[in-house]
Amino acid sequence: MEQALNVDDLLRRSGARLLVVAPHPDDESLAAGGLIQRARALGADVRVLLLTDGDNNPWPQRWLERRLCIDAAARRRWGERRRGEVREALAGLGVPAQALLALGWADLGVTARLCTDFAAARDAFAARLRACAPTMIAAPALDDRHPDHSAARVLLELALADVAPYPPLLGYLVHGRPAQRGTPVVIALDAAMRERKRAAVLAHRTQVALSRGRLLRCVGDRELFRFDGPTTTPWRDSLLLPWRPPAWLHARLDLLLAHRGGAQRVPWRSAPLYRTDAGFRLDVPAAARGGLLFVKLEARFDTAWIFDRWGWWRASEE
Repeated sequence: MEQALNVDDLLRRSGARLLVVAPHPDDESLAAGGLIQRARALGADVRVLLLTDGDNNPWPQRWLERRLCIDAAARRRWGERRRGEVREALAGLGVPAQALLALGWADLGVTARLCTDFAAARDAFAARLRACAPTMIAAPALDDRHPDHSAARVLLELALADVAPYPPLLGYLVHGRPAQRGTPVVIALDAAMRERKRAAVLAHRTQVALSRGRLLRCVGDRELFRFDGPTTTPWRDSLLLPWRPPAWLHARLDLLLAHRGGAQRVPWRSAPLYRTDAGFRLDVPAAARGGLLFVKLEARFDTAWIFDRWGWWRASEE
């Protein structure tokens, strides 16, 4: 049974440091603007690890810049603009500019980076963890439907596998409905905190241009996180997958596997699977037995819809 987490006690300790993992500019304000304020009020240091500059965000850019074609130079300019917005938002939350740790990865490309350059991506996370030495981390939940968010969580957990002691990890959700895994952690926001969070969200002017109402719905009287402890994959040769896709779809599906030994993308029909009465079972890679194993089901379709249909699954949840 998960134990309750006293966030205030942890944040007021000497040397307390909160690390907020933000896949895009604005995630830090939407998901953790209140938590950041609480940490600063209690004397804790705050760092923000920004994975991408959110440069692949075409519709607000077309609207604000009155342009149809967006080339590489335009995307770079947009990314620079968004990075400036996150600095402004953090300043309003009491976080100095030097606390922003930006990786500059491709927007909508975190999953691809995980699969094609796993060691470098994991090591980039690990290096920032060593440099920051966080005593608490807030990061996307695994069940967030944005592929950058869920892939960020996978990379973070794999990077944390070699960290001791394992810092408390608070999962936040920006896209989708929350799962029930983990212990709820509620951060209450008073009127002053809500107003500062609202100002931080509005500092992301590129995003509120077309989505003001949706983004401001994240500004309420509380922020909800889920506290997860470290997990491992059971010592099993095979695991029952949670999905039962229809046969007509198999030719368009991939399985993504990520564990401490690496990551790979495998067509469904070539994956080490076999069917049982209960569903499809996956032969667990030897390198993942007794460690962390994440599996994702992904369809190969040309579509403008960016969010996951199935997403990642942590194999220990069988």
